[in-house]
Amino acid sequence: MTFPFDRADPESAVAEMAARCSNWGRWGEHDVRGTLNHLDEAKRREAAALVRRGAVFSLAQRFDVDGPQRGWRRRTNPVHTMLDTGTDAAAGKQGFPHGIGGADDVVSMPLQCSTQWDGLGHIFDHAKAWNGRPAEEVVTAAGDHVTGIETVADGFTGRAVLLDAGRALGTGGELPDGYAITAQELTEIAERQGSPVGRGDIALVRTGQLARARRDGWGTYAGGPAPGLSFTTAEWLHGTEIAAVATDTWGVEVRPNEFDDAFQPLHQVAIPHIGLFLGEMWDLDALAADCAEDGQHAFLLTAAPIPITGAVGAPVNPIAVK
Repeated sequence: MTFPFDRADPESAVAEMAARCSNWGRWGEHDVRGTLNHLDEAKRREAAALVRRGAVFSLAQRFDVDGPQRGWRRRTNPVHTMLDTGTDAAAGKQGFPHGIGGADDVVSMPLQCSTQWDGLGHIFDHAKAWNGRPAEEVVTAAGDHVTGIETVADGFTGRAVLLDAGRALGTGGELPDGYAITAQELTEIAERQGSPVGRGDIALVRTGQLARARRDGWGTYAGGPAPGLSFTTAEWLHGTEIAAVATDTWGVEVRPNEFDDAFQPLHQVAIPHIGLFLGEMWDLDALAADCAEDGQHAFLLTAAPIPITGAVGAPVNPIAVK
């Protein structure tokens, strides 16, 4: 498919796509849930009915110092520190009565250093946040006062569909870096799998990049070239009325982006205009292997973010149940 925008003019392309896909005002001026409004109780009942075997899959990468982060914009890997240990207990240094001892620990990390959701306060378009609010009134040094991730802590449980683009379009189950997945390809994958994607669903798109990073080393996984969604999928993301989308890559959309000089233009439409939640760095490999084996690509997903008050994104341990 020919790219339908001027690659030298991402600003005009973003403006045009934002106008086509805007959900501003759709759920009222005070809305904080965005596309999660599509995911209702009926969709959750539908999702629960998909559980047949009781098999569970964690879709989270590990949170440790050996993660993919390289320090871009001060993003580092988690630092885990023990406050109390078994050594302390054995040495009798803890001061507890009748022989009881214990261990405690602390972790320091950016909230988007591993498997996570982007919240609605994460990205702005010309200083406008979700629903047209002024960015400076939404997110300050004290955090997101309006759409903090805690406002949707109960929202991410429903029907999910794995779209295994790596297997369907790639070689050896992996797409090459720079591969832009189109809306037509997403639709064809869903049809081939017999798992349509529609209102209230959570779409999980596997590219295979994480599998390659595991095999070959992290390299530039965090922020470098990657397969991902084409900018042109914005209309599909809007028109399908999905609740959220997540991928196994650092940034969901294809990198390098499809313009001569741009940075995450699909984010610029999806988050502040569509009100769509984006999941990044999800581990979809074991789930994808199981889906390929049993042919069931739709399942129950629960993926609640840690409800850190005022956060614009949060870690998550997504659980798929089949």
